[in-house]
Amino acid sequence: MTVESTAARSTARRSGTGGKRATQAATSGKAAENGAAEAPEAPEGAAAQGKPRKSAAKSGGKAPAKTPAKGARKPAAKSAAKPAAKSTAKAASKAPAKSGAAAKAPAGTAAKTRTRAAGAKAKASAKAGADGSGHTDPELVQLLTPEGERVTHPEYDVDLSAEEIQGLYRDMVLTRRFDAEATALQRQGELGLWASLLGQEAAQIGSGRALHPDDYVFPTYREHGVAWCRDVDPTMLLGMFRGVNNGGWDPNSNNFHLYTIVIGSQVLHATGYAMGVAKDGADSAVIAYFGDGASSQGDVAEAFTFSAVYNAPVVFFCQNNQWAISEPTERQSRVPIYQRAQGFGFPGVRVDGNDVLACLAVTKAAVERARSGEGPMLIEAFTYRMGAHTTSDDPTRYRTDEERAAWEAKDPIQRLRSYLENEKLADDAFFARIEEESEAMGRHVREAIRTMPDPDTMAIFENVYADGHALVDEERAQFAEYQASFATESDSGSAAVEVN
Repeated sequence: MTVESTAARSTARRSGTGGKRATQAATSGKAAENGAAEAPEAPEGAAAQGKPRKSAAKSGGKAPAKTPAKGARKPAAKSAAKPAAKSTAKAASKAPAKSGAAAKAPAGTAAKTRTRAAGAKAKASAKAGADGSGHTDPELVQLLTPEGERVTHPEYDVDLSAEEIQGLYRDMVLTRRFDAEATALQRQGELGLWASLLGQEAAQIGSGRALHPDDYVFPTYREHGVAWCRDVDPTMLLGMFRGVNNGGWDPNSNNFHLYTIVIGSQVLHATGYAMGVAKDGADSAVIAYFGDGASSQGDVAEAFTFSAVYNAPVVFFCQNNQWAISEPTERQSRVPIYQRAQGFGFPGVRVDGNDVLACLAVTKAAVERARSGEGPMLIEAFTYRMGAHTTSDDPTRYRTDEERAAWEAKDPIQRLRSYLENEKLADDAFFARIEEESEAMGRHVREAIRTMPDPDTMAIFENVYADGHALVDEERAQFAEYQASFATESDSGSAAVEVN
């Protein structure tokens, strides 16, 4: 994959709202590949909401909304009999006055024209898209613009005090500081691997702070901010990636499951747990975190099916950070991810994942909906992974600096800081205290990881079987003998040095 081809596919994504454009581009590209004759028709009645129908009316009402599509399809069907130029001219003569450009375009663009005719009222591409029934999808939920200006949304909102907003800012700053320190420690050889959350702080802190203590969380391996909200000791996360503890923490002590490395499997686990919660009659909800790449896994589709059929109280929280390692979102879905929920029978919503207030409002509404017995809901947090997938990844090989720069301008922490400053909800002394606290956290993390004791090497054989097993006993004995051989060699070496 070349950087140039990636940049071309990423135009809509760099805008921060590329859902509809990505759908149109994918549809247009497929039509060009298979021939315009195979392009799908616009849903009946959808054209009534789009501009092409309006243009036809202005031209006298003689040409229906589908005329550009039919005209563009004709040259593809009779390309062997008629020259391309003549077919194009014929298509142009049948098109409405304001749709002439669509008719003159290559056949592959006919599908793109029909997508617009079937599509959304919203002009921002990610804020709306066609759902196949002539209705428009909900807009991108945003309560705080990238410039830090407070806006409203008709369905989702939060009413927070200055102290609560300051708390969200503190959460994001400290989480980012911890993440940066962990990345540095891995580079220094203290951790085997690290998956950074850089850029996704708002999605995690906003959703994490929307949960009740008795709600249960099923994370992937990047939810460091959610772990912070669940009061999991950050050093426990480091112990896992250092390989000195068995998972890191007791999941039931914080209702926060162990990190899951297997992609997508935790979504199915969350659904099963939620089904159990419903059978127990408990007044709590379950939330499952996963990424845009994991949305392609079969476990996720099965989880959607079971949760819908059993009306499980689970919220599916997809952090669409635009890249599944080196694969862009367009390779994961032909439609915006949140729209997939419609096919399974429950609602989906796309939220600005760099807006901590919007993430808080949407998640709070979703978990309350689940608690009240209304079933599952899918949240797509539209955000960006500003760092590498993990410390073994090099993102410069598959994405451009311009793309990252565009998303850095929407940084979630700076966005909230601008709001706090503009509304005079925090002063310089507050920001200085948070900076000082973040530096103290960095020192604490460095000291903690360097003083972590190595685990008992024989502990790996414990708790494998409840009543023991002959094969495990044999392996334990072999490993003990292997370990003892190092001590013998060390003793021999010391003796040799003393003799010489």
